[in-house]
Amino acid sequence: MTVLTTTRRNLILASFCVAAMLPLSAAQAQQATEIHLTYSSGQFQPQEVSAPAGKPIVVRIRNLDAKAMEFESTSLRVEKVVAAKSEGVVNVRALQPGRYEFYDDFNDKARGALIVQ
Repeated sequence: MTVLTTTRRNLILASFCVAAMLPLSAAQAQQATEIHLTYSSGQFQPQEVSAPAGKPIVVRIRNLDAKAMEFESTSLRVEKVVAAKSEGVVNVRALQPGRYEFYDDFNDKARGALIVQ
């Protein structure tokens, strides 16, 4: 293989790697179900949300409290620290039907669930 061919191959491989790391495309984002949660006074509102099975999910968490919180879920395999008085976004893969618990890792009493149907 010549140096030019090796370089070209490496550039093509690198471009595929970069493309794989990009956020959802506009078409993919339109297919995602968006869920809005508010975190206030140490609790999620609503405490239970639902989404359709087989579609990606975007969870938008608005933290209204004066301290940071951590949206975490073992079953969803996600965790996201959301600073005080700010918003965080968590992208979740398409899921099978079921109940997926989430909680604030900084506050054991703050719990909720995502119901996928």
